[in-house]
Amino acid sequence: MCDKCKKVLKIIGIIAAIAAAAAGVYFLVKKLQEKKEKKADDLESFVSCSCLDDEPIVLEDKAE
Repeated sequence: MCDKCKKVLKIIGIIAAIAAAAAGVYFLVKKLQEKKEKKADDLESFVSCSCLDDEPIVLEDKAE
């Protein structure tokens, strides 16, 4: 095989490896983003009870 053909195949292999690595990073980020959005949705659906917000918190003194 000629030297130019080997160089061309080597360059094609390097480009394919870079493309595979980029695809792997893309899918990893996409998966992590979905988990993050799911967790954010859980926090957004949380409803706190604000009926006790106006009342002061009284701590009982057990020493008495």
